[in-house]
Amino acid sequence: MAVTVNLYYSGVNGNARKFAQEMITSGTVDAIRAETGNLRYEYFFPMEDEETVLLIDSWEDQHAIDVHHASPMMAKIAELREKYDLHVKAERYVSDEKGFTSADKKFLRE
Repeated sequence: MAVTVNLYYSGVNGNARKFAQEMITSGTVDAIRAETGNLRYEYFFPMEDEETVLLIDSWEDQHAIDVHHASPMMAKIAELREKYDLHVKAERYVSDEKGFTSADKKFLRE
């Protein structure tokens, strides 16, 4: 059962975007994506809030998240969060094994 965490990084003076950029350019994002069990690690920018960055962070299961949290990557992330003085709000979602219903699918276009 996949676990997805939406992390909202907020700061001032564009610091959330600077944080995301440094995460990418430092190679930290690629290293996290290469970790066993990582399904998705991707940043998005809300159109109506220039001081927030959304990270969608998805893992195969809780064990994969626990291993990630014990990895050296977390120290780098914490260092950059501190550098850019960011606040974080989190939402956690667990996948529905049944998936989309046929009623849901009629609203999707692939």
